[in-house]
Amino acid sequence: MVQLDTAPIPVTVVHAEACHFCDEAERELAGLAGQFPLAVRVIPLDSAEGRSLVDLHRPAMNPLVLVDGAYFSAGRLPRKKLTRLLAARASAPVGR
Repeated sequence: MVQLDTAPIPVTVVHAEACHFCDEAERELAGLAGQFPLAVRVIPLDSAEGRSLVDLHRPAMNPLVLVDGAYFSAGRLPRKKLTRLLAARASAPVGR
């Protein structure tokens, strides 16, 4: 029997103050958390960790979104692309 991976998928949002795309991304992720096992972390852009992530990934817009520590998007969150990625991850057998 194949066991599916149900471990939480880490998603990091680097949030800038007064950023409507950042607020929108957080709302979208909260909705997706009802469908997928997500571990969402929101990091302020003006924190040391936020500045470090921005220096590393050089996003053109905010928010910077990482999935499993890897660059996923910057600016408006591409919901369909993220849903496809999460569905693929959620249906992957354990150990993949």
